Amino acid sequence: MIMFRKFFILLFPILFLHFPLYALTMDSTKGQIITSYMSGENRILKAKKLEIKGKTKKAKKLYKEAFRFLLKANKEKPTDPNTLNYLGYTNRKLGNYEDAEIYYLLGLDLEPNHRGLNEYLGELYVITGRMYKAEEKLEFLKNCKCEEYKQLKEIIEDTKKTKY
Repeated sequence: MIMFRKFFILLFPILFLHFPLYALTMDSTKGQIITSYMSGENRILKAKKLEIKGKTKKAKKLYKEAFRFLLKANKEKPTDPNTLNYLGYTNRKLGNYEDAEIYYLLGLDLEPNHRGLNEYLGELYVITGRMYKAEEKLEFLKNCKCEEYKQLKEIIEDTKKTKY
């Protein structure tokens, strides 16, 4: 026990200086340190599963929680396109389309070839009735032979079928 205290007393200042405590959370089940980004991402993944099951109220609550964690992550690392992508995604899922577009465009300014940002921005364009812009994003993703291309293409095709 005394050895542990000495180790903790010596190690704590080093950890405190290198890792901002507000950025980390302890996962009580596994004893792992979880970042704000990871907490946000985990909530998004759970919310997506709830949406598939039709539990939209619970999903929306998780998207709100995810957004708060992602804001913290963005303060810690404001130039991370993945965080900006998820900030856009959570805003889109919450119906905040203007804010979603801002986050997506900020992310694309940092990393123009980010497949997730391009796909989700294309989905936003579909939702907001800007099909020509959605098709531009689809064209951009065309040669990547990636899941993002397939998903955006499917959304665009489904939307065209229901409108015509």
